[in-house]
Amino acid sequence: MRQAKVLFKGEEAGLLTQHDDGSFTFQYHTSWVENAKKPGISLTLPKMEEAYHSAFLFPFFYNMLPEGFNKEVVCKINRIDRDDYFGLLMTTAKTDTIGAITVIKIEE
Repeated sequence: MRQAKVLFKGEEAGLLTQHDDGSFTFQYHTSWVENAKKPGISLTLPKMEEAYHSAFLFPFFYNMLPEGFNKEVVCKINRIDRDDYFGLLMTTAKTDTIGAITVIKIEE
């Protein structure tokens, strides 16, 4: 299992988890959901108490990944398997993102 903090404008909004079977869960922190001034991180992931579950990386996060030549370079330099979307997200989305979301791996 691997986990990452999902930050919105530098504030921790929730937790993204990749389970051992390869599936994913995203869950907002209760304090984020209860605060009416805090927005959902995406239109496809509106705020709610229950966790979101998916057999594959949520499209919102997948769309944050580099593509084409940039993906090849990032994977080669960081020794990441090109199909390890979670690893690629942890490498690139901690600093190099467009928009308000950053994703930071939680070290074991």
